[in-house]
Amino acid sequence: MENRRNIGRMKRKLMFGVTLMMALVILLLVRLAVIMLVESEYYGQRAKELHERERPIKAARGRIISEDGTVLASNKTVCTISVVHAQITDPERVIELGMDREKVSKSVNKVSSMERIKTNVTKEVGDAIREYGLDGVKVDEDSRRYYPFGNLASKVIGFTGSDNQGIIGLEVRYEEELAGKAGQILTMTDAGGIELKEEGESRIEPVNGDDLIISLDYNIQTYAQQAAYKAYEAKQAKRVSIIVMNPQDGKIYAMVNVPEYNLNAPYTLTEEYSYMTVTEKNDNGEDVTRTISKDELTNEQKMDLLNTMWRNFCINDTYEPGSTFKMITATAALEKGVVSLNDSFYCKGSLTIGGRTIRCHKTAGHGSQTFAETLMNSCNPAFITWGSRVGAEDFFAYMKKLGLLGRTGVDLPGEAGTIIHKLENVGEVELATMSFGQSFQITPLQLLRAASAIINGGTLITPHFAVRTVNEAGETTKVFEYETVENAVSKETGGLMKQLLEKVVSEGGGKRCYIEGYRIGGKTATSQKLPRGSGKYIASFIGFAPADDPQVIAMCIIDEPQGIYYGGTIAAPVIREVFENILPYLGIEQEVVEFSNE
Repeated sequence: MENRRNIGRMKRKLMFGVTLMMALVILLLVRLAVIMLVESEYYGQRAKELHERERPIKAARGRIISEDGTVLASNKTVCTISVVHAQITDPERVIELGMDREKVSKSVNKVSSMERIKTNVTKEVGDAIREYGLDGVKVDEDSRRYYPFGNLASKVIGFTGSDNQGIIGLEVRYEEELAGKAGQILTMTDAGGIELKEEGESRIEPVNGDDLIISLDYNIQTYAQQAAYKAYEAKQAKRVSIIVMNPQDGKIYAMVNVPEYNLNAPYTLTEEYSYMTVTEKNDNGEDVTRTISKDELTNEQKMDLLNTMWRNFCINDTYEPGSTFKMITATAALEKGVVSLNDSFYCKGSLTIGGRTIRCHKTAGHGSQTFAETLMNSCNPAFITWGSRVGAEDFFAYMKKLGLLGRTGVDLPGEAGTIIHKLENVGEVELATMSFGQSFQITPLQLLRAASAIINGGTLITPHFAVRTVNEAGETTKVFEYETVENAVSKETGGLMKQLLEKVVSEGGGKRCYIEGYRIGGKTATSQKLPRGSGKYIASFIGFAPADDPQVIAMCIIDEPQGIYYGGTIAAPVIREVFENILPYLGIEQEVVEFSNE
């Protein structure tokens, strides 16, 4: 009886085993059928990929070219040297190629499909290595970014990394247009990874990037950069910035931020950024300040200095504009109708607002002045009065209409925004200081854009560099368009402001920008840096020409000048020097200029 039960159990186990085996066979057959009939193409491709070796062909990056035809960013042909372990027949000769012996030896002996041993090798060296005909050594041509003019407009153009990808400036902003599409070299290998020469190689050609045509003018940028360096050295300043723009359409002809850096060596600190001042605790727990050289810098400290060296002050940083902002206050007062050219103001040298005494730069006072003279004299008490007449709410409204509460939209990365009180927190003291350009911060380009709207008939333009892209055949592939907003101010107010600002140059604080035969308008500023009483100043000047029909507007900012620091004395002459060079270049002719005595 027991034997029968055992036999029954054995039969059941055997049947279960047979059934399981049959089920597994059926599943395998079904899977095989799916692979052969449904997924054959996929697995065929996978098998092919196992025997294919890919080597990328980088696309040539599009050039950056100024509208005058000068190439500002181009490419140099370089080579990438790689080794394939399985194909090397003479490892010693490969190791002795003349490069880093230790690195090459490791790559030669490493069992992998392909090892890159050197990039950015000159074409001459690459050709020489190719001529050796060494098995397992691959020489692929590549391109490296090259900047023909070194430090020209470095903080605008920007640079690329080792992979030719944009990192800052226009290079990164227009990465999509400039980059192109990489190609490939495909070779077949056997199971051991040995290249099958009889199979040859196939290529997927790269698609090169488009050239970017920009409004920055090589000659104007060069003139402006030379003038900025001259002022930088003469005044031993922290930095000097100059912007030159067309106020009618927002095309930027020049943007200088001295000291500039070498675009072909962007990770090399310039002399100005080769040290850092740090505060440390000594053994007694006291703060001690010392200067450390570039050789002592940590990687983090060096990166901080590099980021500072690359910064574009014209758009990345904000500042208190000081008296150049008075053209905004004057415009708002005229627009609202709370002041007229017949109004007068008596300046006794100071004005008390909300219990706080605010002094004029002329401590003895200007005496009785017309509205036009308050602008020519840059009288703080007068502009406190004009600002109070406008009122905080309308003051903010006019700032908004002139684009001063938002970013300009310039086609560069990292644009800073306005730092300003909330409207509900603006009392009479805050409004008073804002009226002459203190207690808030904007970027230089924001102010230049607002000034352009005042003098161009009331159109708020978008400052920009990119004009169009073209392909290798020279065909236009894209035309860039930019937003404009009409009626930022009335044409009547704009016309009055042009006349008043022309008098600032012909008779007032901007006299050092006067050029015989040209009608030039402008406004000076000397703003004290925070904290007050530090003895550090920013001198600036905005000028435009011709005053009656402006075709160019320019701005100079001198940060922390040594010695004389007044904007009318040191910044206005810089713009005069720039204008003396570029006005004839732009086709703006001299004329007989007669000024009225009104």
